[in-house]
Amino acid sequence: MTNSRLRWTAPAVSLLLLVTACGSQGEAANADDPGQPEGAHPPDAVVFQMTSVGGFAMPSALASRIPSISVYGDGRVISEGPTTLIYPGPALPNLQVHPIAPEDVSTLLESARAAGVDGAVDFGTPALADVPTTRFTVRGPNGTEQIDVPALTEAGGDASGLTPDQRAARTQLRAFVTSLTSDSGPLAPTQGASAQPYVPTMLAGITEPYTDPEGLGQPEVAWPGPTLPGEPLGTANGPGCVTVTGDALQTLLAAAAEATAAAPWTSDGKSWLVQLRPLLPNETSCGDLLSNG
Repeated sequence: MTNSRLRWTAPAVSLLLLVTACGSQGEAANADDPGQPEGAHPPDAVVFQMTSVGGFAMPSALASRIPSISVYGDGRVISEGPTTLIYPGPALPNLQVHPIAPEDVSTLLESARAAGVDGAVDFGTPALADVPTTRFTVRGPNGTEQIDVPALTEAGGDASGLTPDQRAARTQLRAFVTSLTSDSGPLAPTQGASAQPYVPTMLAGITEPYTDPEGLGQPEVAWPGPTLPGEPLGTANGPGCVTVTGDALQTLLAAAAEATAAAPWTSDGKSWLVQLRPLLPNETSCGDLLSNG
């Protein structure tokens, strides 16, 4: 189990309940008051997040992962919506956003801590290799905790390498995770609200040289952003990465709506396979994607 404390960030003047997902993308919070009341968080600060990190996957796939659930200080909840079973799938992930009430944000954080996501519970490490870790981020009056639980979904009740107490703790945590998708759970939309498409103000393109080993023959799409492949992500041998904003982003979103995930994107006379990763409100650059590895 990994338990790491992050830097402090500044208290918000007020709690804004916004439905739109586009407001002040990437606006960083600066200094935190450890004594601030629960719920008084900066609008774009992550107060709860659940994401999958690590495991056996290509670097480009790791970098393009999207957190399962992200809850922000203003009550926005961003998660992936239903996905199509058609192969190849769409170029853009189906991200959705909906609001929850301030009191539901507090309830969520209390439930998370009660489930053990407070740094005080030992979830153990099962004897499984090459499986992802579920990372929980929880923000409260005393700072932000990141808790890593290896193989949370993969390790069943009979998994080796765990004590009875660790198995019981994992069962309780899995029950909490299940509650997050319940219609009566802490993330249910506020009355009268519904999920809407999340429209980013910045999008990352994670690039690799294009190949078509399956012979899908997808039509080429002109890349409207910075010249590909961009800067290496992580290491010199890592995939390339560029970010797209402004008018180029609008052009890219329109083109991606008609393209598949296997489409070749052309830039400067070359073809690239590009995984499109909308940046979330707390993300501002390709470097923010490195923590998924």
